[in-house]
Amino acid sequence: MSTCKIVRRQRSEVFHGKQGLDYFSGISAETAGAKGICLHLLTMLPGAEAKPHLHEAHETAIYMLEGAAEFRHGPNLEHHDHVEAGDFIYIPAGVPHQPFNPTQQVARALIARTDPHEQESVVLLQR
Repeated sequence: MSTCKIVRRQRSEVFHGKQGLDYFSGISAETAGAKGICLHLLTMLPGAEAKPHLHEAHETAIYMLEGAAEFRHGPNLEHHDHVEAGDFIYIPAGVPHQPFNPTQQVARALIARTDPHEQESVVLLQR
């Protein structure tokens, strides 16, 4: 029988992802038994930069909560966009991307993915 779960934010639940950034794991298969979604909180310190990566067969939706960041995206990371608090970002499954924070302020974002596992679909790319 399924039941509702509450995942309380605690420092011990922060993990370092393959992408090179730190996440609060939030809702996932690992924390809540999720079957089709994962929801993370990302904090990017000034100067932070993820490794180029993609999520095979899983879509990503992001909401910028605080600050500003930038990201490269596309088959060769040829596109470049600036995002700030209040912006929504959609990343289709299989699209290479690389977020980074070139500002002097912390950036925070809420990230949802159609993969319930925290890191399973992350594929690092050579650049």
